[in-house]
Amino acid sequence: MAAGEDLRLRAWLRRFRLRDVYSLPVTDDRFGPDRYGADVLANDWRNAGRTPVPTVEAVRDLVVEEAVSGFCGAVTRLEAQTVELEDYFGKRRVFPLTGSFLIDGKPVALVVPKRGPQGRARTASGSFAVAGQKARVARASRIFVEGRHDAELVERVWGDDLRVEGVVVEYLEGVDDLDAIVREFAPDRSRRIGVLVDHLVPGSKESRIAETVARGPFGAHVLVVGHPYIDIWQAVKPARVGLRSWPDIPRSIPWKHGICEALGLPHETQADVAKAWQRILSTVRGFGDLEPELLGRVEQLIDFVTEP
Repeated sequence: MAAGEDLRLRAWLRRFRLRDVYSLPVTDDRFGPDRYGADVLANDWRNAGRTPVPTVEAVRDLVVEEAVSGFCGAVTRLEAQTVELEDYFGKRRVFPLTGSFLIDGKPVALVVPKRGPQGRARTASGSFAVAGQKARVARASRIFVEGRHDAELVERVWGDDLRVEGVVVEYLEGVDDLDAIVREFAPDRSRRIGVLVDHLVPGSKESRIAETVARGPFGAHVLVVGHPYIDIWQAVKPARVGLRSWPDIPRSIPWKHGICEALGLPHETQADVAKAWQRILSTVRGFGDLEPELLGRVEQLIDFVTEP
């Protein structure tokens, strides 16, 4: 073969081989995956694997914890770049709005609330407020609660609703004599009784009392419900008083005394305990400061005693 023909043959074969290679899919196994086909920086590579932090509007009375200092309090003032928090003891601190905050132990990012049209006013329970509504004449039906603190908490959150509905709340100083109280009241369809009981859990004294009333002659016209907490104090979210959770108190210590001690409050006398409760109660500004286990039960009782 002449030298010129040999060169032309080599060039032809070279072009054939190149054409054969470039006509193959880039993912062909003979050449491996396409390492250059995707831009590895095209996605949000800096946040890959991170859980998005939800944004929460820093509205007044929102309770948050500043993650670095551990300071826990309610939002009292908001500036363009800062947020002021007030804790259970009335101490106030200012933090950058872009700082690290927690709600119920979970990270959140605080943002300035959006300005929108003002809707209808609401009561502390979340119901629509009735402007100019006078209190209704009291119904014959009643809601009974265990003690004064229970009654004060119900009044603080549901007071407006109760006045509109004409429902009176009375406290019993305990439920040991509940069956006798029900029999004396002699409820019927037009005079019902709703009862809110502390620590209504299976096997408790309170649960046995509730069962006795339900089996009694007036059981159809009495509704006994309760929350699982030792005392109504625990129905207030612990963050409202600067705690992550309500502490466990040994049985050898009166429960409220132990709580006062955990909060750094005096508890030597009954007056001290009463003042401690008033401080706790003052932190409750609406239904959002209470545990759902209480919210649902009170709403259930109001519905029961106002049913036509």
